[in-house]
Amino acid sequence: MLTPTLETFIAESIDKLKAESRYRYFRNLQREENSLPYAIDKNTQQEITVWCSNDYLGLSQNQNVKLAMHKAIDTYGAGSGGTRNISGSHSLINQLEETVAQLHNKEAGLAFTSGYVANESTLAVLGKIIPDLVIFSDALNHASIINGIKKSDCKKEVFRHNDMAHLESQLKNYNIDQPKIIVFESVYSMDGDFGKVEDIVALAKKYNALTYIDEVHGVGIYGDNGAGLTEQWRLQNEIDIIQANFAKGFGVFGGYIAATKTLIDAIRSYASGFIFTTSLPPVVCAGAIASINECRKNKGLRVSLHKTVAKVKNKFDEYGVKYLDTASHIILVMVNNAEKCKQATDHLLDKHQIYIQPINYPTVPKNAERLRITPTPYHSDEDIEKLAAALKDTLIQFSQ
Repeated sequence: MLTPTLETFIAESIDKLKAESRYRYFRNLQREENSLPYAIDKNTQQEITVWCSNDYLGLSQNQNVKLAMHKAIDTYGAGSGGTRNISGSHSLINQLEETVAQLHNKEAGLAFTSGYVANESTLAVLGKIIPDLVIFSDALNHASIINGIKKSDCKKEVFRHNDMAHLESQLKNYNIDQPKIIVFESVYSMDGDFGKVEDIVALAKKYNALTYIDEVHGVGIYGDNGAGLTEQWRLQNEIDIIQANFAKGFGVFGGYIAATKTLIDAIRSYASGFIFTTSLPPVVCAGAIASINECRKNKGLRVSLHKTVAKVKNKFDEYGVKYLDTASHIILVMVNNAEKCKQATDHLLDKHQIYIQPINYPTVPKNAERLRITPTPYHSDEDIEKLAAALKDTLIQFSQ
């Protein structure tokens, strides 16, 4: 039972977040069938336009995906029965792992309950099974990567974001035969830029290092089959471990890695985040398989998404809304103040019925708060016009 003193400590920790404008409010939104990109704000019962979803292609509402999930739940039931260690591997999770292996041209795949768990579990295991491993990590890597490296208990080197000279200066400090792995991302989702995949592959070859890429924000969006930037740049075969998830571009749930059969077998055998977690249920696996197949055959979705992104940027230019002009599908408007960022997003919702969550510390550094805008193929020209006008109005009031 919490004593009054402990209750006070806990309450004070929450009060601190609120005082720093870092307290996270989760809006009660109801997303309804065939309504993308709109939702109902359950607090006001108003229809709002969502501009910050990670369901980049809207595949959570795709008819083929939903039909596959309905069939799976009718055939197999709701759950998986437990961990694979206890309940075995159902046929759809095996099929899903074969699908991701084929997608990334790897020998094998392994499904996890989230991309976070996939990163944390895999990196922790690599550090424990490869003697004297040194991990080289980009400074802007995701929290799941950082925590996985911490759990690995191995030596780490953090190189400045996308700074290849800095990375090479670190690699030079180690014997060519010492085990090394370079961990980085294809799309850095809070900055909207791309990782220097080709340059890192070249350095890995030069200094005899493995490569590990997080394609979470790349799969579905880039490449001929939606396999990510590594596919688009014809570098999939140059990467040793590809990690991604089913929850963003593929619109469902769960995470995975793809690599050699030997490496997958080792992670499967040692990763506590895999061994002791109930496996993805058949209904989720069916949806993920259908979504990947949809991405493979429906390239028009990706084309439409990138056209919408270009339209948004052009309209922002027209209205004088400043943004970070990066190459990805993610558009960032900098506010650089936690309180004003929260005020701006509240104003957008209350006055304009536009939903964009504030991005603040620790997701981004303090005084680098921002609005993160993610267009979809379903945002109309009218939606884009309304967004640009609303942002112009809002930023005049709440910019520094």
